[in-house]
Amino acid sequence: MAEEFPSGLLAAIEHFSNKEVCVATVAAAKWLKGPECPRCEGKRLSYITTRQTWTCLECRKQFSVKVGTIFEDSPIPLNKWLCAMWMIGNCKNGVSSYEIARDLQVTQKTAWFMLHRLRYALHHGTINKMSGTVEADETFIGGKARNMHAGRRAKMIHGRGPMGKEIVFGLLDRETGKVHTCHVSKRRKGNLHEVIREVVEPGSELNTDALKSYDGLAEYTHKVVDHAEAYVDGTVHTNRMENYWSLLKRTIKGTYVSIEPFHLFRYLDEQSFRYNERKDDDQGRFLKVLRAIVGKRLTWDVLTAQEAG
Repeated sequence: MAEEFPSGLLAAIEHFSNKEVCVATVAAAKWLKGPECPRCEGKRLSYITTRQTWTCLECRKQFSVKVGTIFEDSPIPLNKWLCAMWMIGNCKNGVSSYEIARDLQVTQKTAWFMLHRLRYALHHGTINKMSGTVEADETFIGGKARNMHAGRRAKMIHGRGPMGKEIVFGLLDRETGKVHTCHVSKRRKGNLHEVIREVVEPGSELNTDALKSYDGLAEYTHKVVDHAEAYVDGTVHTNRMENYWSLLKRTIKGTYVSIEPFHLFRYLDEQSFRYNERKDDDQGRFLKVLRAIVGKRLTWDVLTAQEAG
C-alpha cells in the first residue's frame, strides 16, 4: 500500500482529492481482511457508490468507513481529514488550528477539534519498556509571570511549579533514541518514581540530575550529574533529554503560543510521536498515524469536560 502513497504535501492534496481514493485508503487501514459490518461482522456487503457507504446483506445495517475511527460522526470530508493528518504528522514544529482552518477552509473551532482527535490517535498508551541507559529529566511549561495580566498572575502563584508553570517529566532511551513524556502534578518522589518504574526496566542505568526526588531507586544503576558543578561527567548526562525540551518549547511557544494545562498531555503525545518517528519519511509517518485511527473516538463533550470543570 505504501508504494501507492504520495511523498509530499502537494502530492497528498492531489492524491486525496478523489473521494473514492480517500475511502479506499481508510478502508485498507481499518480492515486488513476487507470491509465487515460493525454490528454483526458480516462479510456479505453491498457498496453504495453514490454515498460511499456499505449495506450489510445479513443484518441490513448501513455504515461508512468512518464508523469505529476518530472520524466517526464527523461531517468533515475525508480529504480534509487526511490532509490534516499529513500535516500534524510531518510538520516539525506542529501546525496550529488557525493554519489548518485557512488551508482546509473550515472554522478554527472545527480545526481545533480535528487536531485534538488526531492527537488522541497519536497516543499509544503503554510502550515497550526502556532499557540500557536512560536519561530522566523534568521541565516547566508556561508563560513568564511578568508577561501575565495581574489578575492571572495572582492566581498562578497558587498553581503548580514555579509561579504556576506546568511540570513535564521525560525519559529518553539512548539506544533507541525514543522519548516518553507525561504531565505530572509535582516533582516529588512518588510522582517521578511511579513513572520511571512503569516505563524503565529494572537493572537499567538511569542518568539524572541531582534532584533529591530521584533518590531511592535501588532497582536501577542510578548515576547523577550535579548541574551546579558540570553538565557532563564522562557518559553521565541528560543532554539529549534537554535537547528534546528545547524542541518541545519551540513548538509550544512558536506554533501553539498558549496551551491550557488540561490539554497539555495531548500536545506532548503529538511532539513525542514526531520525535520518535523522526528517522522515517513523511509517507511512513502518515501511514503510522492512519493505522492509529481505528478503535478510537473522542467526542466534543469528552474533550471539553475538564475545561468546563
